[in-house]
Amino acid sequence: MSIEKRLSDLGITLPDASAPAANYVPFVQVGNTLYVSGQISRTDDALILGVLGDDMSVEDGAAAARTCGLQLLAQVKAACGGDINRLKRVVKLTGFVNSTKEFTDQPKVINGCSDFLVEALGDAGRHARSAVSAGALPLGVAVEIEGIFEIS
Repeated sequence: MSIEKRLSDLGITLPDASAPAANYVPFVQVGNTLYVSGQISRTDDALILGVLGDDMSVEDGAAAARTCGLQLLAQVKAACGGDINRLKRVVKLTGFVNSTKEFTDQPKVINGCSDFLVEALGDAGRHARSAVSAGALPLGVAVEIEGIFEIS
């Protein structure tokens, strides 16, 4: 089954890939490897702000991480000239969680993105991963995730 069809069957519409907010590019392709810059937690309407361990629950953080997964796939689609079916697999994610010093459930938060990618891509969505705490993230967002992908 194509990725586009699977996303459609799941009722998922990818957002438009966002433009970079500073002096960097949203992705770099080296051979068949695609490096996607960090994607922040946001919906079409607003940034998802918060600090895990303070004003945001693990469940809300996981939902924020899921939006990062949508943004990552949108960037992959843009990098592939609009053909998301060129995506072969997710190789690695690095997830940053805006959290208090005492908060230790960063992996549960980043699971929101990981679970989404496996749901959307099946085995091609399984990946290596890091989930780390950050004392602050750009614009006060709850989560930022960068990714490495294999494409054809």
